[in-house]
Amino acid sequence: MNSGDSTTIDVPDSAAGGSAAAKGKAVSVVAAPPPRPGGMKKGVAIFDFILRLCAIVTALAAAAAMGTSDETLPFFTQFFQFQASYDDLPTFEFFVIAMALVGGYLVLSLPFSIVCIVRPHAVGLRLLLLILDTMALTLTTAAGAAAAAIVYLAHNGNPNTNWLAICGQFGDFCQKVSGAVVASLITVVVFVVLVVLSAMALRRI
Repeated sequence: MNSGDSTTIDVPDSAAGGSAAAKGKAVSVVAAPPPRPGGMKKGVAIFDFILRLCAIVTALAAAAAMGTSDETLPFFTQFFQFQASYDDLPTFEFFVIAMALVGGYLVLSLPFSIVCIVRPHAVGLRLLLLILDTMALTLTTAAGAAAAAIVYLAHNGNPNTNWLAICGQFGDFCQKVSGAVVASLITVVVFVVLVVLSAMALRRI
């Protein structure tokens, strides 16, 4: 090899090709918009509607069970009869009225829940349901807790205040009022889930 000769090696411009490929990749990433979370919101709205149907059943069942709780003992005479009815106690009357109001509200809220399924991004309607559900939750909790206290006294009594346990004699009456209280507590749990779902839906909007 002579000293005067020179050897030239052609190197492909990989940097230019790499930058072009990188630009192509960058363009493809930017061109794909992030999906909107409408599917999750719609699923939450459908679950909300199902829970409202369940709450209607439990609330109206609680009102019906308490409203029909009436028992008369078989051993009575013309002048004396032993009877237990829900309207003997103002607490049970309040329970029936409260649970009937809650059941009526749940029925009226079904169309709004359907609108939330069709339009899962409706903020105002979801906020309205959240406020009304919170109010209904408060009313249901108050009615259920007050009735539960009376049912406890009916089962166990209170010797300090000479409150006698009556469930040993009025078994059917106590069974109905106890079932009504259990149904109201189930309604409370459903309302708590409804409030949490509405809060989650508003947070993700």
